Amino acid sequence: MSHTPSLPLLPNAMPPTWLGVMGGGQLGRMFAQAAQSMGYKVAVLEPGEDCPAGQVAERLLAAGYTDPQALAGLAAQCAAITTEFENVPADSMARLAQASFVLRPPVACRSRRTGLPRSASCLIARRIPA
Repeated sequence: MSHTPSLPLLPNAMPPTWLGVMGGGQLGRMFAQAAQSMGYKVAVLEPGEDCPAGQVAERLLAAGYTDPQALAGLAAQCAAITTEFENVPADSMARLAQASFVLRPPVACRSRRTGLPRSASCLIARRIPA
C-alpha cells in the first residue's frame, strides 16, 4: 500500500472571484491591481477610509482589523484572503480562516509563536529562489 502525502487545500478561485487583503497601503494597492489585471475583484479591510488600496479596490471595508462585522463580511465575500503587513492580529486571522482560505506571507510566520492554530485553510507561502 503506497502512502499519498496530504496536499494543502487550495481555493478554487477563478475570475471574477473576490479576493481579500487586510491592509490598505501600497502593497495592498499593488496586490489589488495585479489581481484585477487577472480578472479578480478585490475587497480591502483597512481602518483608514483614504488608503492607496481602497482607491483601486472594488470594495473597501473601512474598519479595524479586529472588527467582527468587517471580518465576517470579508470572509463571506472572498474566496481567499491575504495580508499586506506582518502584524495582523492572530485572532483575526483565525476568525477569517474559519470561513475562507487564508494565505499568510512568509513574514507573518511569527504568528506560529503567538498561538495561531495551523490548519489546511491557513497556509504560509513558501519563498521560491529567483
